[in-house]
Amino acid sequence: MAKATNTKAAAKKRVVKVDNFGDVHISASFNNIIVSITNKQGQVISWSSAGKMGFKGSKKNTPYAAQLAASDAAKTAIDAGLKRADVFVKDPAPAVKAQSALSRTLVSR
Repeated sequence: MAKATNTKAAAKKRVVKVDNFGDVHISASFNNIIVSITNKQGQVISWSSAGKMGFKGSKKNTPYAAQLAASDAAKTAIDAGLKRADVFVKDPAPAVKAQSALSRTLVSR
């Protein structure tokens, strides 16, 4: 019997330098909300989305889903050492829900 060989090599985890100051990029579409927290060089420190938080279908594009995704990404970034961040929002509609959810979690800390 032939032996199964694993041809894929294990990928190395990238080391990201976390400063005190970073950027928060919120991409809200009609289907999902994605929150990425980066350092000033653009390397991703943490990310989260409404789909990652377990929401399905039209529930992914709700203010509550945006709040949970923002708090999940913020918790990871704060544990890594991020203190303050600038917020950038891409949204096909007014970005009130995502920005207000994030301002309660990351910016107020």
